[in-house]
Amino acid sequence: MPTTKTRKSITKRFKITKSGKMLRRSVGQDHLLSKQTGKQRRQKRKWREVPKAEVRILLKNLKYVR
Repeated sequence: MPTTKTRKSITKRFKITKSGKMLRRSVGQDHLLSKQTGKQRRQKRKWREVPKAEVRILLKNLKYVR
């Protein structure tokens, strides 16, 4: 039986911390930033935690076993 391949797009867009949390970048940083306040722009630079329900789906595609 062939093994499943890792989805490379997922490996580039998400980080897994030592404690097992999965992090993602905030959306809305590419263009049309002049409409946003400085506070909004600064907050979007930070990494956000992915909800646990979505983590299970992403880990299957990453071949990450706990």
